[in-house]
Amino acid sequence: MKLWKKDIESSVKVEQFTVGRDLEFDIFLAPFDVQGSLAHTAMLEAIGLLTREEKESIHNELKSIYSSMEKGEFEMMDDVEDIHSQIEFMLTEKLGDIGKKIHSGRSRNDQVLVDLKLFMRSEIKELVEGTKGLFDRLTTLSDTYQNILMPGYTHMQVAMPSSFGMWFGAYAESLVDDLNAMHSAYSMVNKNPLGSGAGFGSSFPLNRQLTTDLLGFDSMHYNVVNAMMSRGKAEKQLANGMAAIASTLGKFSMDVCLYMGQDFGFLTFPDELTTGSSIMPHKKNPDVFELIRGKCNRIVALPNDIAMLLANLPVGYHREMQLLKELLFPALEDLKACLEMADYMLQHIRINTEIVDQEKYNYLFTVEEVNRLVLSGVPFREAYVQVGQAVNAGKFEAKREVEHSHEGSIGNLMTVEIRSAMDVQLNKFDFKYWKKKIKMLVS
Repeated sequence: MKLWKKDIESSVKVEQFTVGRDLEFDIFLAPFDVQGSLAHTAMLEAIGLLTREEKESIHNELKSIYSSMEKGEFEMMDDVEDIHSQIEFMLTEKLGDIGKKIHSGRSRNDQVLVDLKLFMRSEIKELVEGTKGLFDRLTTLSDTYQNILMPGYTHMQVAMPSSFGMWFGAYAESLVDDLNAMHSAYSMVNKNPLGSGAGFGSSFPLNRQLTTDLLGFDSMHYNVVNAMMSRGKAEKQLANGMAAIASTLGKFSMDVCLYMGQDFGFLTFPDELTTGSSIMPHKKNPDVFELIRGKCNRIVALPNDIAMLLANLPVGYHREMQLLKELLFPALEDLKACLEMADYMLQHIRINTEIVDQEKYNYLFTVEEVNRLVLSGVPFREAYVQVGQAVNAGKFEAKREVEHSHEGSIGNLMTVEIRSAMDVQLNKFDFKYWKKKIKMLVS
């Protein structure tokens, strides 16, 4: 069943190739297609293209379909082109000619685009919530292990004392920065393209501000050509926000994989959260964090994948934009799963609280000794030489006390300020506003 079907039958081969994996991903867009249609038909009634009775009939059916989606009862038909066709056919089957009126004043292009904007907005909400959950876990661990020392490295060489609290806190603050990038994506996503049609507007007297308000968008894309140009641009901006979070999560996962190794032994997890070897009985492999690392590395590459797909396309819609779903949708599922699994694993982390007591970490404390000498009045260069000579002569004795008090150091992690910074970022996302608007629309 195709709404655009003409007299000439499409080649089955061409049809299969052009439809591609749309049906596989369209199920994710289903509730958002209903939301968009509810807003659009309310607007059609407001401008006189639907009677009140027609609009009410359409809304009753759309809300029934939406309810089936919320209950998990909705399924894609095998013989439809996409979710947009299926919903219109379902309405027409129930309401006859009234169902055929819902497409007045819109194109498949702006219908798909508003679905995607609504979908991406909802996905950003889930990503932000997942990021906040991991952030809370990291800051709690930062407080718990603030004073438990661990080796710090530069050039992969033992360098200076760090602490597990400082390590956890660093990644927590990095997530704050990542949400700044995500908010940039949210600002672009949270704009209404509905009414732009095929990208050139309509001769119908559409009320685009009304659909903007009904769907809880922050604003509309004012220029209809620019609205269509946002297809792909919004996905890339979202990919940039996702890549920021994935970069932090991937780097953290690499640390965990490294620190779990026997050569480090900084931390471990219960046996049931690791995997073994088919021939080596002693193995406790960090498979979860290796997979997080791998998935996140793919997500870091996502903005480039999208950029290459869209490279050199002129203004207007082009069919390869359909492929954006194949890039973005699985990546969204992966990132949400990675955030959830990282949080779950960290609930069970076991820290080696005596790691720096080992003799091999004596040289972690050379800078501490230099600084002690400087504080006692010895010029820095002279203190540096004295400690260096003791190291070369094998006579350096490490004093394992650290007295770091400045902002951001072991003794002053500023976790309260980091939490406040996260609150500032979270308050930029007006999720409650549009959630309320959508609830009113579908109720």
